[in-house]
Amino acid sequence: MIDLRHYADPTRIPTLVLLDLQQEYLASPRVLALPDAEAAIESCRSALHHARAMGFPIVFARWRARSPLFNPATRFAKWIEGFEPHGTELVFERDRPSLYASGAFTEVMNHGDGSFVLAGFAGESACLSTVIDAFHRGHRVTFLNDASASHGLEDIGPAEVHRTVSRLVGLYGESISTRMWIERTARPRRVVGERP
Repeated sequence: MIDLRHYADPTRIPTLVLLDLQQEYLASPRVLALPDAEAAIESCRSALHHARAMGFPIVFARWRARSPLFNPATRFAKWIEGFEPHGTELVFERDRPSLYASGAFTEVMNHGDGSFVLAGFAGESACLSTVIDAFHRGHRVTFLNDASASHGLEDIGPAEVHRTVSRLVGLYGESISTRMWIERTARPRRVVGERP
């Protein structure tokens, strides 16, 4: 007889989605370079290290375009060092801000429970549009607000834009720190049928 309690409840296993961790965002003085991206990158590293250590599913997503930005023929479309996908990790590509512009990503989310943890760039565009898109599809997103950064908008500085984005995300999903997410998910997983 098979003891089903040894199988983890798959709805409790988070999927970490790392969005657009590409050289384009570090290549100053290029237009999309984020001046204060280092702290966000370190938080992304912490989230990735934790997800790998826990055996969580990991998704990497990147922007590809036939333009001067994110052009696959340039080094700027490449992954930031240390964020290269490993063998079992999924990679999705798209040419618009929301990750749901990738039909393959949409299909994976629709056939799963539709919940994921989001980190990456840029907060005010790809992250925010992905969170809103997820909300309208009935999917649940946890945004790691310190594992992302935003560009300034006209006379509003990048830090203020990102604080606003982090609050807006709270209308459509959950916005928490990487440390809080790691603490929350570091506990051993309960198995199906196990009582708390």
